[in-house]
Amino acid sequence: MKLNPRNEVSYRARLAIRYLEEAEEAYKRGDYRGTVASSQLSAENAAKAIIALFRTPSWSHDPSYELIDVLPLLPVDLRSLTQELAEITRRLAPEHGRVTYGEPLRGLTPWDLYDEESASEVLLRARRAREIMGIILSRLGNLRI
Repeated sequence: MKLNPRNEVSYRARLAIRYLEEAEEAYKRGDYRGTVASSQLSAENAAKAIIALFRTPSWSHDPSYELIDVLPLLPVDLRSLTQELAEITRRLAPEHGRVTYGEPLRGLTPWDLYDEESASEVLLRARRAREIMGIILSRLGNLRI
């Protein structure tokens, strides 16, 4: 089966949007672990939507290096936004493991790790990642997100 790049971009963008919606809902419920989990996945898939404009994204939870690799292929005026998105995904990537396993060596479950403030900070980053994705895709991918 051959990958259709346009479908991959759309698929990743839809994932980013839906995970951000889940993060927002989790935050409203006071589910801070869920907020962080969905925020991380939203940012990850926002980055992968941009990567998919140029190549198939990896399965990594940290696609920041892939964004940096495609940076020279982007118009100059979109590069700083792409670098910002790479930084967001790099910073949030470790949360994927933490929301799943916690910090076993410290005896902390995932639910012990996050409070309203930390979840709010991660959610803000996910919102920004979604915003950046929308700007880049509307400009390069001819997709309305």
